[in-house]
Amino acid sequence: MLDGRGGLTIDGEVSLLDATVTGPAHFEGATLRNPGGAALTAHGLTAGSLLNLCDGFTAEGRVRLANASVASRLCFNDATLRAPGDTALSCWRVDTRELSMRWDTAPEGGVDLRHATVGILRDRPGRWPTPLDLDGLRYDVLDPPLDAAARLPWVDRGPHGFRPQPFEQLAATYQALGDGAQARTVLLAKHRRQNAGFAWYARLWGHLQDVTVGYGYRPLRAAFWLMALLVVGIAANVRMDPAPVDPGQTTKFQPVIYTMDLLLPIIDLGQERAFQPTGANQWLAYFLIVAGWLLATTIAAGLTRSLRRA
Repeated sequence: MLDGRGGLTIDGEVSLLDATVTGPAHFEGATLRNPGGAALTAHGLTAGSLLNLCDGFTAEGRVRLANASVASRLCFNDATLRAPGDTALSCWRVDTRELSMRWDTAPEGGVDLRHATVGILRDRPGRWPTPLDLDGLRYDVLDPPLDAAARLPWVDRGPHGFRPQPFEQLAATYQALGDGAQARTVLLAKHRRQNAGFAWYARLWGHLQDVTVGYGYRPLRAAFWLMALLVVGIAANVRMDPAPVDPGQTTKFQPVIYTMDLLLPIIDLGQERAFQPTGANQWLAYFLIVAGWLLATTIAAGLTRSLRRA
């Protein structure tokens, strides 16, 4: 057991490099001061149960716990960390069953949780630090769970811009809870964020997929667009009396079937081949054909993405 409670105050760096503590390590209420340097270095620390840096713990300087292993709980509840302009807390590749980060105030400086492995991750919304690097972080449970809209700002606070893994991990957590709608919201946000970094032509294609099928996560949008185009086409074609391509043919013009024939690129209902529109109706026919192909292509892309997820 390591006991640093009872108003412990240390000026300078505390080093627990590659130390092994068979029982709990308590630093509740302790103050470690080394401004501009490391207040606590515990790379490779192995704690047999708890590592409590909480309940009034104050560090003026960096807290470095890279590769630490804490058997039960690593706690920062109501702690104060100050390392402005630096990484206030490094938990790179930390392994613990529970990580509780319900800060008294948001740390002054960044927090690095890259490639950490956590069972339960507890935090306090509104006290998230900036930057917060979650790239590679794995966890089973979030407490509080919150909905996707509230969690999305949390996964996008990294110092190096967009990273897909934090979004995918959050979506997997919702999926494990059986909340597919929240998972789809997160994955849709991931694709939108990713699309912003592409070249202009790729962004254009991404926006088209977003509007039409929500990158495959909003498939009912395709049905809406199909119905909207069908209504527009029927309303315009119902007043049309096109000349048949073959004057001797007996096929009767059907506005509904004709519009469907234009919109559905794979199905041949015979109307498009039988009648030739003129003037403005010809341009409308071109528009419906192009719209149908674009809609079919984006639906296919969305379905492909859905199948890959499955």
